[in-house]
Amino acid sequence: MLVQPIHNNSQSAHVVVLGNEKGGSGKSTTALHIAVALLKAGQRVATIDLDSRQKSFTHYIENRRAWAERAGLKLETPTHYCVERAEGASVEANEAQEFANFSQAIAKIEHTHDVVVIDTPGNDTYLMRLAHSMADTLVTPLNDSFVDFDVLATLDPTNFAVTGESHYAEMVREARRQRRLVDGRLTDWIVVRNRLSQLGSRNKRLVGEGIAELAKRMGFRCVDGFAERVVYREFFPRGLTALDDLDETTLGTRPNMSHVTAREEVIALLNALHLPLTENGKRRAAARAEWYSVMDQPLQVHDVLA
Repeated sequence: MLVQPIHNNSQSAHVVVLGNEKGGSGKSTTALHIAVALLKAGQRVATIDLDSRQKSFTHYIENRRAWAERAGLKLETPTHYCVERAEGASVEANEAQEFANFSQAIAKIEHTHDVVVIDTPGNDTYLMRLAHSMADTLVTPLNDSFVDFDVLATLDPTNFAVTGESHYAEMVREARRQRRLVDGRLTDWIVVRNRLSQLGSRNKRLVGEGIAELAKRMGFRCVDGFAERVVYREFFPRGLTALDDLDETTLGTRPNMSHVTAREEVIALLNALHLPLTENGKRRAAARAEWYSVMDQPLQVHDVLA
């Protein structure tokens, strides 16, 4: 079955896809931070997990709902779907079933939500390619190492110059081409460098130079993402993000400077993505901000993307 975008209506929700064929790059963590930021900015957000084996994104959201109920907190949560993979004997039948399941989820949310955030599996699957072909914004988290850079490009071992594109980059090129054929629009592709060392190093410099060179060839933007911080791993069991009100009740411990710094780098990343905000969403965020002000409560990050 050919991969074809499911929607091409300009009135449809903006689709943000988190993609990378290598696991452990921070896709699910980045996806939830994007979703929560958009919710705080007044947007109607739906999320879809296409990794029905690991279900990291789904578990993250389930943890968030469970902790909010247990601790009596008001934590913004998106409308969420997890699309199951077909397990039949026929590849063609499986792809048809997966397409139907994905289409069904999209049909329920694309005209009732402002943004759909899709987390994809860390391997090449039919659903992963399908999601890439319908992305308005494609976010590729990448750990800052040559091992992870290998999914994007091949390098000369002598001078570390880029010698060609790797399998994932070639797949994205084709997905973007298909998107242009359908509606003439170009997917905004952003490579996010995660687990950045806070100290300068030869590896950091060489990886950065390789990404910059490849960006010129492939037409993507590169931005700094999340540093290597324990707090991001601590957020997962309670479904928290760096954008939530982090106090002793929420965290179970007193917040420290690492939490504050994490919030700052998340805000910087989200602003760099240039995600769209609807006017209705802006008004909802402004009204909520005014309510917090009147109630003399601490404001959360409502206009992160404004």
